Amino acid sequence: MSHSTPPRIPLSDNQHAQVPPPYSTVDSHHTTSSLDLTQKLERNLAHLNASDNIFKRWIYEIVSWSVSALCMAAIVAILVYCNNRILTEVSLYLTAISVLSKLASAALILPTSEALGQLKWNWFNGKKSKEIWDFEIFDKASRGPWGSILLLLRTKGQSLAALGAILTVLLLANDTFFQQVVHISERRALRGKGAIAKIVRYQPESLVETRDWVPLFQQEQYVRPTIQEFFFRNGTQPVAMGNGTRPEIPVSCPTSNCTFPEFHTLGVCSRCTDATDILQFSCQSRPLDWIGNLTGLPGKDLFYGLKTYPYGNACGYYVNSTSKSATLMSGYTTEAMRSDVGDSPAGEALLLRMLPLSTPYTRELLWGGALKFKDLRNPIFDALIVGAKDGVAGVYRNETPIAQECALTWCIKQMRSTYHYASLEEEVLSVFHNSTPGGNPWWVDLNFMENSSYIGYFEDINIKLPQESEPYGTSNETHNRILNNFDDIFPSFLTAINETAKPNWRVKAWISDNKFHRLVKRNPWLPPNNITLYMERMATALTNTLRSSSSMEMVEGPAYTIETYVNVQWAWLTFPFILLILSLVFLAATMWKTAKGPGVWKTSAMPTLIYGLPKDTQKELTPQPAERSGASSSLSLKKPKNIRIKLHPERGWRVSGQPLSPHSPVVVLRSNQPPPGWI
Repeated sequence: MSHSTPPRIPLSDNQHAQVPPPYSTVDSHHTTSSLDLTQKLERNLAHLNASDNIFKRWIYEIVSWSVSALCMAAIVAILVYCNNRILTEVSLYLTAISVLSKLASAALILPTSEALGQLKWNWFNGKKSKEIWDFEIFDKASRGPWGSILLLLRTKGQSLAALGAILTVLLLANDTFFQQVVHISERRALRGKGAIAKIVRYQPESLVETRDWVPLFQQEQYVRPTIQEFFFRNGTQPVAMGNGTRPEIPVSCPTSNCTFPEFHTLGVCSRCTDATDILQFSCQSRPLDWIGNLTGLPGKDLFYGLKTYPYGNACGYYVNSTSKSATLMSGYTTEAMRSDVGDSPAGEALLLRMLPLSTPYTRELLWGGALKFKDLRNPIFDALIVGAKDGVAGVYRNETPIAQECALTWCIKQMRSTYHYASLEEEVLSVFHNSTPGGNPWWVDLNFMENSSYIGYFEDINIKLPQESEPYGTSNETHNRILNNFDDIFPSFLTAINETAKPNWRVKAWISDNKFHRLVKRNPWLPPNNITLYMERMATALTNTLRSSSSMEMVEGPAYTIETYVNVQWAWLTFPFILLILSLVFLAATMWKTAKGPGVWKTSAMPTLIYGLPKDTQKELTPQPAERSGASSSLSLKKPKNIRIKLHPERGWRVSGQPLSPHSPVVVLRSNQPPPGWI
């Protein structure tokens, strides 16, 4: 069986080469009539690179650098306009800055990478041969920071290409510096006025009740709810509102931030001091006015603290223990006591005693009305508060109780108030009270026949600041009605018949005909509660109550709103502008250094490709020495036709439409192949 054999080209003894068929027997210009847009653009760039004019060769990079410079100039102009302006007015400009900064950074990458690519060809055009891997390192350096780092290590920073590598790496941080230029800050802007309450004179509406046209004993009803909260609970509690608590006084603020000028207001101040030094331990037979089962005063005697109470033996801590008026403040009975008005078992303990220094009903002053606060004029109350440290067990162990003298008095407070985001903050800067000495302001007429008494308070409350003409205060009637509220627990007694019994709090002890007890879950006046702090809270609450009354006046202050402004931090622009200048220096140095080099090929892969093609194809694509003009030896495509190529894994580059040339890859056939025609 015979077969035709293909022609062979002799190569050497026992070797033959078979001619491979061309990739395409049809000329490419028959299948593709023209180049597309991108190919035309690349052809035009190649023609520019082949120009004898050095600026034309680098016109693309110069324009790109100029775009970056213009973007940075525009950023500076916009920043000058936006500086110290409200954010809402310039938000679009800030968006433009973000876009321009990205464009400026991107435009700097092109001239840097192209110049690095050109230095690659200059690197291999030197007198000495270079390592083949240097080509790969340079190529990667023109494409990103990783290759640039490798190039820095390869050149050890001792070549112009190292500057380009540094710029490529530093350009990664360019956007970060642009972002830091714009700083957002908050400022206060005046938007109207706010108002807050103060009071000069407390003048509530008078609700007088009479009996036979004689005014009756009354309590001030407007402040009573506040006082009652502190008597039997734990004081007034703030009401949560928004992100803070509701103000306890009238305040108006049309914005989120109001600041008020310093002002003075009538208020209530507290004082507490240790009074343990007036107590002495002893066991005596004294009137047991404090026992829990006491019905009231025997008969119709109106005086407080006289010998009309039942007597009994008790051990504990007394005030004036050596006098006839010795009063037990904390202790226990040592024997059982029985009487018509009440009885007491042995061991009944007095845990807490609240003793006013002016007796209710008769307003008799004990120890001159004060022990340690004799400088206070017109106090609302002054009392001794003595409580056991460790309950009934501490009383039985004869432990010294905690004794304090506490007082509430009228005063003038200098205030500084701010209202910020629904939260009112007030600071008391100074306090002024009346310390003018004077006589007893009480007038008392006891009428035993009618079982009544006539009590009056002679003095109006007037506190005058040196710099102001109008006095602060209230009337004598209002002062008396407020003071009457404190008779509910001054005096009062907290007792327990033994360690396991529930304590019994006897209140309104001055009423002779009945006994009153108050059941509470927690007594706020008993140790270990901080009485000093508790009294301060009460004084503040009463001050706020007075300032919320119908007698209040409003203090105006500026109302501010928070506006967000743009501040430019110019120092952050130093880094981008340094990169801009260094990029220009690097581009200019590269243009000068490669002006007479092997060709302006930059990052193009065409030289590597073309010089790997067959010789006759290279002649079609590159100018011959006679065709070159000037010093330029750059790559220039001579023909306008579209040349098509293909990479064969064994035969290398194939050019369509061209026959096999002596320089084309051949297939080597071994001599021990079977004869033709054999399968």
